[in-house]
Amino acid sequence: MSDARFALMKKILSAPSPIGLEASMTRGVLEPHLRSLMLPNWKIHTFKGNAGIVLDTAPERPDAFSVMVIGHADKIRMQVRSIGEDGKIWVNSDSMLPTTLLGHKVQLFSENPQELGSWRILRGGTIEAIGAIHFADAQVRSGEKGIKADMLYLELHIHGEDKKGQVEALGIRPGDPIIFDRPIEAGFSPDTFSGAYLDNGLGCFVTAEIARLIAESKGLKNVRFLGAMASHEEIGRFGSRVLTEQFRPDVTIAVDVAHDFVAAPGISDRRYEPLEMGKGFTLTHGAVCSASLNSMITAVAAENKIPVQHELAGRDTGTDAMAAVLAAVDSAAASIGIPIRNMHTISESGHTGDVDTAIHGLYQLLVKMDSMHAGKGVTRLDLQDGHPRLDNSSALTHQPAADTAK
Repeated sequence: MSDARFALMKKILSAPSPIGLEASMTRGVLEPHLRSLMLPNWKIHTFKGNAGIVLDTAPERPDAFSVMVIGHADKIRMQVRSIGEDGKIWVNSDSMLPTTLLGHKVQLFSENPQELGSWRILRGGTIEAIGAIHFADAQVRSGEKGIKADMLYLELHIHGEDKKGQVEALGIRPGDPIIFDRPIEAGFSPDTFSGAYLDNGLGCFVTAEIARLIAESKGLKNVRFLGAMASHEEIGRFGSRVLTEQFRPDVTIAVDVAHDFVAAPGISDRRYEPLEMGKGFTLTHGAVCSASLNSMITAVAAENKIPVQHELAGRDTGTDAMAAVLAAVDSAAASIGIPIRNMHTISESGHTGDVDTAIHGLYQLLVKMDSMHAGKGVTRLDLQDGHPRLDNSSALTHQPAADTAK
């Protein structure tokens, strides 16, 4: 990945966009970037109830075959719960493992009570729970017990008289969001990077890069690409539901992160899929994912020598791939993942090659769809009549193992 592209990825991932306050990423970083590359007839849609945006390559052709690719801009966050008499700001841990938060620098964002609508940023505090090993009970010190969510607080090093009053004078109040303060940086091993909020600035970066490739190729002739940067994914995929209902795309593809199960410690007995960082993007099978769309993605990846790994989901993909069905929209769905380590921590890590495979795999899928049927493009009938018929399955008999010695 070039330095310029890595810098863009870092800028997107660093945007302070906790759940419900995503505009710094969508309107502050992504929208100007997309406007700098978009073709004259393209349009960026914005919304009243959330800060999501959608890049539309064919706003004048609402009946065109449409593919919505969704990254989500919201970050998991902590929130202020209450302020103690000793000046401690008690916080919730939301979707983060409490133990992983200790000692890390964070950013707190607070609305100015004297100028509502104007926000301030507070830096320099850390998340704590025990205070020191000397204050922990014996079981916590030995590792038999861990850190509980209700033990966490933001340490601002307040001292002197009326500590609570000092904090309240800052205008900090319950509900104020707190996020990690750690931009991504290059990792130790080649082509790796580490930092906070790969989940899911990476999905937004992939979507933006697909738009760039489409613009550089002078656009698609038959397919309407809808590049969506959704809100509220981490608390129920609420933003993407609205976007899919608004546009009712024929195809909905979520781009999110996935786990590197091979490197995950202590889970070998769970027999998870052998997904690995550095082996290409992941493709989910199960839940509401379309088998025929998955076959097309797999075929396109093979044609272009793009590595793809296969994973499974039961009732729910856990991603914005569920958006259309949750919004009662008839749309073929797929869920693409970028395998990372240490998900929902300050030290998430990934591989730039996996990011590139997701970008080029989906771009080539769009090119394929655009050129099908002698240049007339894929049709809705292709999806409606493309469902696999297992009653037409052919017999599969034992096959000898390949002779690897040759």
